[in-house]
Amino acid sequence: MMRLLPPATSFILILLCSPAFAGITDMDTVTYRTTVPVADSLPEGIIMEPGEPYYEITDPVELIFESNIDSLLNLWYIKNAPRRNRGEPLEDSSGFVPPVFPDSVYIERLARLPSVIDLSFNSVVRNYINVYTVNRREQMQVMLALTEYYFPVFEEILDYYDLPLELRYLPVVESALNPRAVSRVGATGIWQFMFGTARMYNLTMNSLVDERRDPYAATHAAARYLSDLYRIFNDWTLALAAYNCGPGNVNRAIRRAGGSRDYWRIYYFLPRETRGYVPAFIAATYAMNYYEEHALVPAGLELPLFTDTVMVTRDIHLMQVSEVLGLPVNLLRDINPQYRRDVIPAGGQSMTLRLPAEQTTRFIDLADSIYAYRADHYLKRENLVVSPGRPGIAPDPPAGRTQVNYTVKSGDNLGFIAEWFNVRVSDLRHWNNIRGSLIRTGQRLAVFVPTDQTDYYNEVNNLSFAEKQARVGRSPAVNQPPVTVASDNTGEFIYYTVRRGDTLWGIARQFPGVSENDILQLNGLSNANRIFPGQQLRIKPAG
Repeated sequence: MMRLLPPATSFILILLCSPAFAGITDMDTVTYRTTVPVADSLPEGIIMEPGEPYYEITDPVELIFESNIDSLLNLWYIKNAPRRNRGEPLEDSSGFVPPVFPDSVYIERLARLPSVIDLSFNSVVRNYINVYTVNRREQMQVMLALTEYYFPVFEEILDYYDLPLELRYLPVVESALNPRAVSRVGATGIWQFMFGTARMYNLTMNSLVDERRDPYAATHAAARYLSDLYRIFNDWTLALAAYNCGPGNVNRAIRRAGGSRDYWRIYYFLPRETRGYVPAFIAATYAMNYYEEHALVPAGLELPLFTDTVMVTRDIHLMQVSEVLGLPVNLLRDINPQYRRDVIPAGGQSMTLRLPAEQTTRFIDLADSIYAYRADHYLKRENLVVSPGRPGIAPDPPAGRTQVNYTVKSGDNLGFIAEWFNVRVSDLRHWNNIRGSLIRTGQRLAVFVPTDQTDYYNEVNNLSFAEKQARVGRSPAVNQPPVTVASDNTGEFIYYTVRRGDTLWGIARQFPGVSENDILQLNGLSNANRIFPGQQLRIKPAG
């Protein structure tokens, strides 16, 4: 059997030549799964206190959804498509309770799926299945609709590289099928490529184009990357783990586990954010195949399922296409997410423009008119040369308002700042391109205030916390010291009492070697914003 593989990149060659990988068999040797291993307990090495729920495994999926789903639901063709009543149960109005099945049912269903990737089942996988089928049902129904658009693309490309078609479920875990997803560490696009890895697989990234967002180009790159990872490990679960944290981390986990190449035996030695990655993939595979059994129905979205590509050889702006063809520019942006500033900088080379299938002939017929339409306006120099930065365009000042700048102080949060400037938290997020609620000391925020009150609000930057609170009729927070109590004679844990104005990021900074994720997982929290004054947080200091 011939396998289409690109030349291995330098880092792959180094790993393949190392002693740790001596004797790896050819990639074509595939062991097919005939049974599904099951463990009623957690993976070996993970210890739980009696009666304590296991929270760690749900946290990575929760964070992925929190960071990606909002912008996914704001895609033009999701917000504006007419809804169809397809009989889906309304949990909030009818008291519908999502079905939950015994473990034996999950085991039997996973065993029925045709897969060369091991789809083991245990309590870790079960909790992730609950995330998809119980906790995040609305988002899951949107993703089920999006599979009609994306899965044919993934399947065709995976088949071209002779890879398992089950890998089409990987972007569900990576990005929630959101081509504009950007993680907190900078991984971008539907396959969540880091900048360096994307460069190694020949994706174009500059101020105007980011092919990590292009579902077609990124899927080709992901297929080549996954092929190379499989050549290293000759095991798909290890290749998936390496896709998330890199082959070096998986190799270290194998060494620490005494050379075992069983994912569940190295589970505890993987980085914390990677441990749930393969279980989440198994759960996503299950949910995408058995959604009907869980009373999930694809959202009634009229997606542009049939699109086609035209090649452009001259610079063109999406607004030119929009206005001549009469198409919403937001639709063009959503099916061409790789163009960061709406400009296709062809400049004599061929570049792709994706259009609804019925519009491609019109584009060809009107091409000269489209290229010429207001070209001096849309293709002026400042639209073509821009500084690299975060995706998105800074908003124009609202009518009757002027921008003032506020520098974040220790103890501030978006709620306080919004109250001091008499604006909404959502406005602060929009004006400053903030996805969640995380702000850092020293960060400068743009705030738009009534023009005739500019001097009044400019003073806020120089006031103490107590003075700012007094302005809005609130008492300053009492500066109570953190409370620390040893949980046992070993003093392994301390307890921090949350004060008014605390943020999880600020608390973590007080304890070297402790991260926000550490505190979230140790206390069974899924949202960094849901802490309150007086709450006691358990913290395990490093070392």
